[in-house]
Amino acid sequence: MIDFTTIAYLKNGNQKQKQAFEVLTRYKVLENLAEFDPLLTGTIPIDIAIDGSDLDIICCWKNKADFIKKVTSVFQEHSGFSIKEIEIDAQESIVAVFKLDEFEIEIFGQSIPTQNQNAYKHMLIEDRILRSKDENFRLEIIKLKQKGYKTEPAFALLLGLKGDPYQELLSFEAQNSLPDTR
Repeated sequence: MIDFTTIAYLKNGNQKQKQAFEVLTRYKVLENLAEFDPLLTGTIPIDIAIDGSDLDIICCWKNKADFIKKVTSVFQEHSGFSIKEIEIDAQESIVAVFKLDEFEIEIFGQSIPTQNQNAYKHMLIEDRILRSKDENFRLEIIKLKQKGYKTEPAFALLLGLKGDPYQELLSFEAQNSLPDTR
């Protein structure tokens, strides 16, 4: 089982995962964010990335201003840096975007512990679904993503889920016996 609370598994992964490990390590991205309990989420960890997939790093802040200050001071010199405040699911959120080598990096922060954030929950559920299905299912997800689908809507389509794909994916886990990836 993969321990997604560390990026060590990337060292032995596919080419994109190895490149992600190299970039995150060389630029000390997670080290610089350590006080915010950073976790890498998204498509690269679960091997459904496509060309242009970014590295999504979620964080938990206790003080929003301190988080913004830290992210800005550490990453503002990188290409394309921007940071904004938005509200997602009635939660104050901070999103910073910039480029490191071939990867766009998105740092996402909320005042919710990282393992309780939806990005992490969705990734774990998606990983369990992928492990319960055959290789063709994974390839179909990738094809849908290449056609422009976001990850959760692609899973919802293939699983026949109706309604909000983000909420339905969370419900899907509760209703189905999926292999544990922890």
